[in-house]
Amino acid sequence: MRLQGRHAIVTGGGTGIGAAIAAALEAEGATVSRIGRRPDRLGANGFAADVTDRAQVDAAFAAARAAHGPIAILVNNAGAAAGIPFARVTSALWRDMLAVNLDGVFHCCQAALGDLLAVPSGRIVTIASMAGLHGFAYASPYIAAKHGAVGLSRALAAEYAGTNLRVNAVCPGFVDSDMTADSIANISNKTGRSPDEALAELARLNPSGRLIAPEEVARAAIDLILSDRNGEALEIA
Repeated sequence: MRLQGRHAIVTGGGTGIGAAIAAALEAEGATVSRIGRRPDRLGANGFAADVTDRAQVDAAFAAARAAHGPIAILVNNAGAAAGIPFARVTSALWRDMLAVNLDGVFHCCQAALGDLLAVPSGRIVTIASMAGLHGFAYASPYIAAKHGAVGLSRALAAEYAGTNLRVNAVCPGFVDSDMTADSIANISNKTGRSPDEALAELARLNPSGRLIAPEEVARAAIDLILSDRNGEALEIA
């Protein structure tokens, strides 16, 4: 119960990686507010918001703060991916990918910043992607957004290094999650490969040769929250 009495917000906290991180935080004693677009998946401590909408973020964070006190931990997990050749990327798709994967991180960090600087040891962990550290074909908007999320994390770590706030990122490879399942279906539909073949192709992109479990990402996030490390982009692949 190393996080007893601390209030954590997890965006995209209703499913997949976010749900695993929320459960891990609760196991350490934290009170967790889950933020997401689908209230039915968030549970009792859920607060509905689309992270791309600053007004919704501010309202959800204010409601969470009123219910559970100042925010001591922020986990930016909400995200979305799309696979498409660069020549077919529309302005709308480009904007959508940056809005959820980068603008959302910006909105949430600013909305929580006052609390995070006021508590004894504020923590921000952004769940980015190995796509935020490397380049891959057919995912340019997602990769650009995730590089931005990693860059923002490093910038905040440097700017607030003299305070009690620590800012880090976790950069997982392909995770056994709904997002990866959507990618598998997309590959299968567009290429005619079987779902098993598409899964094997994605798993091969991870150095481990397998999909990463959400619980592995959660453990990495907890380790960073409990540590005094700052400005790291921890790759799990």
